[in-house]
Amino acid sequence: MDWLGPEEWQAVALSLRVSLWATLASLPLGIFTAYALARWRFPGHGLINGLVHLPLILPPVVTGYLLLLTFGTRGPVGSALQDIGIVLAFRWTGAALAAAVMAFPLMVRAIRLSIEAVDPRLEQAAATLGASRLWVFATVTLPMILPGIIAGAILAFAKAMGEFGATITFVSNIPGQTRTVPSAIYAFLQVPGGEDAAMRLVLVSVAVAMTALLLSEVIARKIAAWVSGT
Repeated sequence: MDWLGPEEWQAVALSLRVSLWATLASLPLGIFTAYALARWRFPGHGLINGLVHLPLILPPVVTGYLLLLTFGTRGPVGSALQDIGIVLAFRWTGAALAAAVMAFPLMVRAIRLSIEAVDPRLEQAAATLGASRLWVFATVTLPMILPGIIAGAILAFAKAMGEFGATITFVSNIPGQTRTVPSAIYAFLQVPGGEDAAMRLVLVSVAVAMTALLLSEVIARKIAAWVSGT
């Protein structure tokens, strides 16, 4: 328990909180988006697909600045939210939003691949028996893509844990409020003698990332086994 100091534990706890909420809050939208991109063809399909994956291409600082312009207290969405008592900029909730935006493409990608692996004829067969589209999804599609959903959520959680550029641009680096593990590592490296604390947090980050990747790989293999029927 003494391996990490109080400030380091605080950063780890905040990162876990931010990552958990970022993953849970974006999961329903991630499932819907993945299903729409995998199964529907509509005007603007390519544009939506590009926007979903844009955070992977843009520098994280640019994403964070766009979030600040939109959700800051002077932004169009942020000012409206402030009127009802919700402030995201320079709050841990804003860190969760930034982490969710950066992790969203990985989540959608994993879920979309699992949906595309499901034979559409199974869904069509259920529909011919009179089942509604929502019921078909709940009883046929969802059970088959559940491993993909879990894999996407794990990857999103790991990405959220490591998010730095967008987070520090949008919510700054406030100890106890917005200082996540990556921000804490950066802060420790700026002061003399902080290298040991930074290294401990680096090890925590590596352990979390490796665990998430291993879990994701195991689940991906299960998906392949289920699809092949072995």
